[in-house]
Order: sequence, then structure tokens, then C-alpha cells
Amino acid sequence: MVKRVAVILSGCGVYDGTEVHEASAVLVHLSRAGAKVQMFAPTADQMHVVNHSEGKPTTEKRNILQESARIARGDVTDLAKIDFAAFDAAIIPGGFGVAKNLCDWAVKGKEFTIQPQVEKLIKTFHEAGKPLGLCCISPVLAAKALPGCELTVGQDKECERWPHAQTAATMKEMGCKYVNKDVGEVNVDVKNKLVTTSAFMCNALFHEVYDGIGVMVTEVLKMA
Repeated sequence: MVKRVAVILSGCGVYDGTEVHEASAVLVHLSRAGAKVQMFAPTADQMHVVNHSEGKPTTEKRNILQESARIARGDVTDLAKIDFAAFDAAIIPGGFGVAKNLCDWAVKGKEFTIQPQVEKLIKTFHEAGKPLGLCCISPVLAAKALPGCELTVGQDKECERWPHAQTAATMKEMGCKYVNKDVGEVNVDVKNKLVTTSAFMCNALFHEVYDGIGVMVTEVLKMA
């Protein structure tokens, strides 16, 4: 049976949206597995816009859905219109857009809140026993929405590469069971049907991130 997977985007670009290579890896692995994919994103302004060549914020405004359409080749739907019953699983690639547009982790750390539509998606899939795949920084969404879940964003030492350092330690403070994993590995929380992998949270090569995401996609589809 063909598996139907919702992929949730947060813009376009590592510093203010979805990490493009992670999204591409997710889509390629899903395509190869024969899954039917539909992409979604919230319709709202990004927290801010970053000049990626300089790594500095600009004064312009951009819409999360419109930016996500760059990755989706135009075929992306407002997250508010998702029919949860139509999908067997959901996957959320990483990138700073997760921490800035899908929630406010980048600003508030462990006191953050999740964008309501995103929180509803996570809780609805969880309550229905449908698997979730989260990579890079996106496992922070599960840390908030699914208290006590088991997850990874890589090795503890790698988390120091991110702003608001000690990502893993903060997840532990939130009550999660944190598991150290290398870039090519995933953590499978069987109870919560949650599959997480580090992707670019690790200081890894492109093909290593691609392969790790492939393992995540495989495990999600197994549980779907």
C-alpha cells in the first residue's frame, strides 16, 4: 500500500527557513520508497529574513508559505488546510526556520511555544498512532508537544555549535530521554512512534546527512 506522507516546511534557507539539503534528502528518499507526498507550511511572516551570504538579518519581510514554495517547486499547501486523516505519517526537516517560524525556541529556549497549527499536527498524529520523523533541530518540537519522549539531535558535544547552546541538556531539563546518536543513525521512540536524527546538527558531510535522513525516512515508513 502506498504510504501518504505530509512534509512540513518552514521557509527556504538554513538561517531563516527550512534547510534545503535536508528537505531535498527527505523528498528524494520518500520518492524512491514510492510514498505519496504533500508539502505544507504555515501562512505567516517569517520571524525575520537573513542574508545568507553574510549571515545577517535584513529589514525585508517574507512569507513562510511563499518561501517554502521555492523548495516545493510551487506545490505547497497552507498548513491550516491539512486533512490529518489523509496521511499515514509526517516529517519535518530542520533549519533555523523550525526554531524561528514553527516555534520560538531560537528566542525563548526551553520556555518556547509551538505555532498552533504545528502543535496540533504533532499531537493529532501522535494521538492517532501515526509516526513522526524529525531531523536536525526539529526534535525540539516533540520535546515540547510530547513530554517525556525519547529523541536525539546528535552527540551532546555537537550541540555546542548552535546558538542557545546545550540543546541536548535543555531537552533533558524538559523531561525528555536524550540519546546520543551519530549522523548516520536514528533514534526510534517506539512508544511515541517518533523517529529523530541529527542531520546538520552534527558537523558532517553532505552525503552523511543524506544517508542519515534516509534511515529516518525508512524507519518512519516502516511504522506508517
